Amino acid sequence: MFKYRGGDDLPQIRPITDLRNTNEISEICHATREPVFITKNGYGDLVIMSIETYESMLESDATDRAISESEATLLADGQLHDAKVALATLRRKHFG
Repeated sequence: MFKYRGGDDLPQIRPITDLRNTNEISEICHATREPVFITKNGYGDLVIMSIETYESMLESDATDRAISESEATLLADGQLHDAKVALATLRRKHFG
């Protein structure tokens, strides 16, 4: 089940009939930078959000996954690498 992890305010929850007024829903999504949860017959049905919010969510998810993979690698081989050396190696590899 999806858990809302937004800001301190309560999430916007609207009935599906509110989708008739797409401009209002769009304005809410852009103004709050949070998703709008749509219910159908009293149950969660859809989540609507701005493109910016969606892209931010994807970036956060990618960062979370990268951190988890790094932590798993550390647990598996127990090796730490010097950040300056690793970044210098990556710069040489990717930028010549």
